[in-house]
Amino acid sequence: VANVLTSQLKRSPDAERRHVILEILGSLGESEILKLQFVESGVPEALSQMIWALQGESDPHDLCSIKIASNLIVSLLLGDESMQKCFGEGSGVVYQDVLLWLQSPNNQLQLSGALAIANFARNDCNCVKMLELGVVHHLLTLLEQHVDEGDVSVQHAGLSALRNLAIPATNKVQMLQDGVTERIKSLLRSDMPPVQFKLLGTLRMMVDGQEDAALLMGKDSVLLTRVMEWCEAKDHAGVRGEASRLLAALIRHSRSPEVVGAVAHAHGIKHLITMATGEHVIMQNEALVALAIAAAIDIESIKGPIREASLLPVLKTTLEDPAGAVEVKFNSLGLICSLANSGTDITLQSCSDLLHIKLHIINLTNHSSSKVASQAEALLQTLGDSS
Repeated sequence: VANVLTSQLKRSPDAERRHVILEILGSLGESEILKLQFVESGVPEALSQMIWALQGESDPHDLCSIKIASNLIVSLLLGDESMQKCFGEGSGVVYQDVLLWLQSPNNQLQLSGALAIANFARNDCNCVKMLELGVVHHLLTLLEQHVDEGDVSVQHAGLSALRNLAIPATNKVQMLQDGVTERIKSLLRSDMPPVQFKLLGTLRMMVDGQEDAALLMGKDSVLLTRVMEWCEAKDHAGVRGEASRLLAALIRHSRSPEVVGAVAHAHGIKHLITMATGEHVIMQNEALVALAIAAAIDIESIKGPIREASLLPVLKTTLEDPAGAVEVKFNSLGLICSLANSGTDITLQSCSDLLHIKLHIINLTNHSSSKVASQAEALLQTLGDSS
């Protein structure tokens, strides 16, 4: 069937007949099994040939054909085996055509190209190979074209592709050396929440496990100023959350007093405290760890915001919650321990009833989680020494 349809597609003289064939291919291509068969039968190549034959045309029907065909190719890449065949170790015809889409003046092809790269970047081997072949340069050039009043969908797709490419640790290092973070920062001036959200996630992925990248970004006053604005985005909870997560990541992965000081100077500690006392467990843990690191390496920068936020009484409530997540309890104990070890009186001043919290920590030494129990014992020892 695929061979017959592609043969008809090549011979179709008019847009109406072309659209019928494309619709049939699209319906059949939703099947995972047929995705692979379509690729083996040369359907993506036939679609790509049709797209190039229509390049430069302004007729709405032709533009519609380009959109349907490019979307169909992206859809075929959702299958793992079909995607790998199209990639062809970076030399596949479809992959090579996708690179040209990124450089096309047609917004639809740019969008489909970015989505296709994101699909190709679903495994580490492909990501490493694509970085070697220079795909990041094409993506960054595309993003820069759209930064001012550009196509939000293209920017969103381009950042998704970059984020996927940054997942392998080796790629993070190479992308940092290539100055990718500096070029991505041009998107900081975007006022579109979907772009802001995806940009923050991409930057967070790039500092994951990368001390140098976290140190570089964590001391960037322009970046921090913009991130603070997004931490207070009233109309987009996703942007607020991602902005706070980036702040936590900068401290967690740099472990640098300079970064802690820079974040504190930018008034970012209060956002980490809000994140630490929120409802999302993953975000709570990220913030608690960041605050514990900050307390251990630069208590002077954070003790003011911690007092103002009355953080410790809130943490006490967290420890008392029988339904609280184990990791949250563990990291809350760790933060209190860091504060107690910091050599300041912040722990005692912030907890009006030290006896009460000690009694509760004693109860936690019998917690079903050995991690929580041992952390509680360590904290009791620390509080005993500090008192």
